Amino acid sequence: MAFIFPKLYPILDSPIIPETGRAGFLTRLGASLADAGVTLLEYRNKTGSEAELLADCAALRAAMPAGQVRLILDDRADLVVAVGFDGVHVDAGDVTPAAARALIGPDRILGAFGGSDALLSGILSAPADYLAIGPVFPTTTKHTTRAAIGIEGIRKLRAEAGPGVILSAAAGITLDTAPAVLAAGSTMVAVSAALFRAADPAAEARRWLAQLQ
Repeated sequence: MAFIFPKLYPILDSPIIPETGRAGFLTRLGASLADAGVTLLEYRNKTGSEAELLADCAALRAAMPAGQVRLILDDRADLVVAVGFDGVHVDAGDVTPAAARALIGPDRILGAFGGSDALLSGILSAPADYLAIGPVFPTTTKHTTRAAIGIEGIRKLRAEAGPGVILSAAAGITLDTAPAVLAAGSTMVAVSAALFRAADPAAEARRWLAQLQ
């Protein structure tokens, strides 16, 4: 894949989106993030209706140019092509990576959950472009029963994966801990609350991008 995965992988979780003025909020947010230099963003909506999801995706795609920002849809591999997104992320409880690949085709980005205390059996042979690992630290953004793996857990998973696999570490990562997460072997840091609960997410993204260069 020609796309170079960035160090910062923002995850926009639907609870931070206001119920009123939703499209306008997403248009402003998406445009400001693209202007800040964000090149990869995941949209996650676990509880909204399909109509809400489609409307949110349309607003984000319009605000974040396809040639500039790759947009990843969480879970819904069946909708990726229809909404014009660039890929999908599937967790352990979603469709399999193979089924997701069949739905999105060979050229879009496919992310899959790779493991926590150890890599999932057979995951290295799955048709995924990157593997999400974690939780690295405790998090309130995403419900999980898995124990935090910490920095040493990242080192262990990198050793299991080998040098060529794209790893995206997630959960509880802050700007203070992100450099250590990357140094331990993660390719990207997936960040939700630390960006989107900031007063100005685009300004915060600029800070992260500058520090993680």
